[in-house]
Amino acid sequence: MSDQSSPHETTERLDRDAPAPLHAQVSEQIRARIVTGEWPPHYRLRSEPELAAELKISRGTLRRALSTLIRDGLLVQVRGRGTFVTSTAIEPSIAQKLTTLSEDFARQGVSYTTQVVTHRVTAAPPPLATLLDLRPGQPVLCLERLRSTSTGPVAWLVNYVRTDLAPGLEQADLTDRSLFGVLENDYGLKITTGRRTFTATAATGRVAEALGVPVGFPLLYLEQITYLDDGRAIEYSDVWIHSERMRVTSLLTRR
Repeated sequence: MSDQSSPHETTERLDRDAPAPLHAQVSEQIRARIVTGEWPPHYRLRSEPELAAELKISRGTLRRALSTLIRDGLLVQVRGRGTFVTSTAIEPSIAQKLTTLSEDFARQGVSYTTQVVTHRVTAAPPPLATLLDLRPGQPVLCLERLRSTSTGPVAWLVNYVRTDLAPGLEQADLTDRSLFGVLENDYGLKITTGRRTFTATAATGRVAEALGVPVGFPLLYLEQITYLDDGRAIEYSDVWIHSERMRVTSLLTRR
């Protein structure tokens, strides 16, 4: 499938005498192409200079049109790659950047809610303690949250955070704030690297109930360990993602 539009298809309905400003007309034309499927998910738009020249408008006007659609979650801009039509399912960038789901949702303009189900300090069991470079029994914060959008529950998250590096974290309100944001802004910790593993899994027990799916429903499972700039592990997490409401996409280069 070609990733370039034909030379005239975005210009035929621009009316410079109409009451609606040009940027609004352009955004509505692009919106119509996305909604009808003429521009399918992952379609890459022409570059800004090409589109602006084609439309005979300034790049500033074009950027206003694109910004409207980015804010509405229909387009996403990837530095060095271009502007893409998003999927009908939410597409976080967690496969290529060390961001949280809440940060991705905010960047894409996706409205979401977070329900904090568990927020308590507990003793780290041996396997988890080893991963976080702790002694068995050392305290960690256990954080269980359900993240939902207008389509319903999309992710069940279970995080374990070292309380020796973030004392008092159990008092923080994480309903409307990113965990990474709290660690970085409130505690001055510098999160730099992480390892994420993605696998397919079937919904069971509590996870199935939380996401509102039947037992055996296919989910995407993410396991993560996050590290600070000095190499110390700070956080371990398990995330189960509703496979029909959110998909993870990677943008790849050959070299």
